[in-house]
Amino acid sequence: MPRSKVTIAGAGATGGSMAQILLEKGYCDVVLLDVVEGMPQGKALDLAHAGPLVGSDGRVVGTNAWEDTAGSDVVVITSGVPRKPGMSREDLVNTNAGIVREVARNALKHSPNAIIVEFANPMDAMCMIIRKATGLPRNRLVGQGGMLDSTRYRTFLAWEAGVSVKDIQAYVLGGHTDVTMVPIVSRSAIGGVPLRQVLPKERIDAVIDRTRKGGTEIVGLLGTSAWYSPAWATIEMVEAILLDRKRIMPCSVYLEGEYGIRDAYVGVLAQLGAGGVEKVWEVELEPEEVAGLRKAAEAVVELASIADV
Repeated sequence: MPRSKVTIAGAGATGGSMAQILLEKGYCDVVLLDVVEGMPQGKALDLAHAGPLVGSDGRVVGTNAWEDTAGSDVVVITSGVPRKPGMSREDLVNTNAGIVREVARNALKHSPNAIIVEFANPMDAMCMIIRKATGLPRNRLVGQGGMLDSTRYRTFLAWEAGVSVKDIQAYVLGGHTDVTMVPIVSRSAIGGVPLRQVLPKERIDAVIDRTRKGGTEIVGLLGTSAWYSPAWATIEMVEAILLDRKRIMPCSVYLEGEYGIRDAYVGVLAQLGAGGVEKVWEVELEPEEVAGLRKAAEAVVELASIADV
């Protein structure tokens, strides 16, 4: 049986890290695509040399040509300008909108049945723009954002409580921006114990504040956006699709009435499998958390409209 095929559009630090993770897993072939001549080819060749060391027969190909991506099962779009110090995700919208439109159209031209995982920021708005440009149904276009924000939330909670990250059950919904993400306190637990029974409100609030600023904190230290944890977060989603895991994950999905929201990409709990977004899990949330999701929806619609001007 042939291996699945994944195209990663954008061979920068994040795209290269995604290719590395997939090579190590070994269950698919990877096409690393970029407009910069030589760069994706060089990274792919370097990764291929590691195959014998990690025991992977997965093939990694670098290219500048969309023709080499034909027949991809999943296309991850990382292409876009990264955030720089002092730059918000909103600052990126006009430049990255033009890039992701072109990338999505090319991806579907050569892989008409592919499921697209959108990564480039501002991610929720880019999902709106891709949907409008391609007409993809909601099951075939999903955004990565909640996975990354949730893993930051879980990390900070584990540090605050002094426990293993494996014992943290928590997720972030809403938008993938500092002001629209919604860490869900009401559903968070540590070892099955409700979070509010473990940590006082002021410590929970401090964790939420650091979670909201997690990306900005890294940009301030590195001078550019994070790439290791975003790559892992995205490949968890890709794996759920390729291997039909039926995993329930926080990710950006086009809502059709859930939480009273329509026609907007918002971070919710979604079941990912071979069909892409196979189900949206609408869980009971506290009123202020639902209000946060609706605020995120309004913000992403407004932001996406800027790129349409």
